[in-house]
Amino acid sequence: MADARSLIVTLPVLPCHLMETPEDRIALFIDFENLAIGAREDLNGHLFNLKPISDALAERGRVVVRRAYADWNLFEEYRRMCADQHVEMIEIPQRKGMTRKNAADIKMAVDAIELSFERDYITTFVIATGDSDFTPLVHKLRELNRRVLGIGLRASTSAMLPPACDEFLFYESLEGVEVPQRKERKKKTDGVATAPPPEAPSVDTADLERLITQTLAGLQRSGDGVVLASGLKRALLRKDPTFTEADYGFRAFGELLRNLEGRGVLDLVEGPSRGDPEVTFFEAGGQEEQGFDLFAKVVAAKGKPVPLSGLKDALRKVDPAFSEKSFGYGGFLQFSKAAAARGVVDMEWSDEVEDYLVSVPG
Repeated sequence: MADARSLIVTLPVLPCHLMETPEDRIALFIDFENLAIGAREDLNGHLFNLKPISDALAERGRVVVRRAYADWNLFEEYRRMCADQHVEMIEIPQRKGMTRKNAADIKMAVDAIELSFERDYITTFVIATGDSDFTPLVHKLRELNRRVLGIGLRASTSAMLPPACDEFLFYESLEGVEVPQRKERKKKTDGVATAPPPEAPSVDTADLERLITQTLAGLQRSGDGVVLASGLKRALLRKDPTFTEADYGFRAFGELLRNLEGRGVLDLVEGPSRGDPEVTFFEAGGQEEQGFDLFAKVVAAKGKPVPLSGLKDALRKVDPAFSEKSFGYGGFLQFSKAAAARGVVDMEWSDEVEDYLVSVPG
């Protein structure tokens, strides 16, 4: 009789990255009345569509729970869409002497908290609403170590809700949402019908650069100096949960970073993982050097060593847009010390004026 041990088949040990593929497991809770009515009123009669939300969440992880809360007798035209998107419709009928909206809110909040205790494998809760009444629910879910993503309409979302979330998406900015154009009344002038031209949205890229460079500099100061693109994006969302590169015309965060690299704002170096480069500042050149040059010219124009305290105002008289934060520095003193370290200026402490005296070398 053969030794039983000889019958044991030794299986090859798979590498860890093949054995386990970690991904977010998502629970979606939809305050359907809030979004459906909001879309109709705020988006020129737009018929609310769940597919753009489903597509956006599919890019973030595996959606294991989909629930929408409403009195479905009032939203009959949406039943087929919910069924096609595999959304469980939770019926909240209108009862005599009871506010239907409050009943739906309470049921949705109770179910979300209950699920957080019963399904510890769920990592992300998506609360689709613009109602500030759900802010305590968001806080509680985050206390329970769950990531919370909010979805709402710009016009009808309370200002309290987005900052409470880890990330907040505006429905009308999702890919696949087509908002009907508002029909303007034509004005007749001398018998000719005219309509005002649509206004193009304004995008302040200077504010975007300032936000990213400030965040990058802060991460470098607080860590070991190595900042990956994924870590930078997470930090930006912690500062502003509504941040999205799509608002600035970029399809992906990597595309935004490459644009900033091409303009000399940032430098990208290949990181440990493909598609997640290390983000840093250029060692020399770019906008930072332009700021140092301006600093040196203003100091040189004074003709003698000048106190540091008045120099920032002097720089802004020459360039009103000047800000050391746009170069990644937390304060003007830090910017000045960096200029001195590069040999752009000399700085020496004066007990007499109780300030640094700044001059140009030589």
